[in-house]
Amino acid sequence: MTLPDERYRAVMMTKEFLLDLLDPKTYPRIPRKIRDQAKICLRHYPSGFDLEAASRGSPEVFQRRMEPVSRLIMEFERDNKLKE
Repeated sequence: MTLPDERYRAVMMTKEFLLDLLDPKTYPRIPRKIRDQAKICLRHYPSGFDLEAASRGSPEVFQRRMEPVSRLIMEFERDNKLKE
């Protein structure tokens, strides 16, 4: 089970990766077809504003940061589910 803050970070890190793929200075040997596909993927990719709105509306899905106690409880629940 992925925690809401892990999910939030994964989405933001994926966006940064796709943006890096578009930059020939960062990755000079990427084929044009891959760069074009990254650009298509980014066209409707959620912005930071979108993720903030999602975290307010569905904090169980996306959260920028979790309270340490909430995180501890969710990790405990995840670990117990894995043991079942």
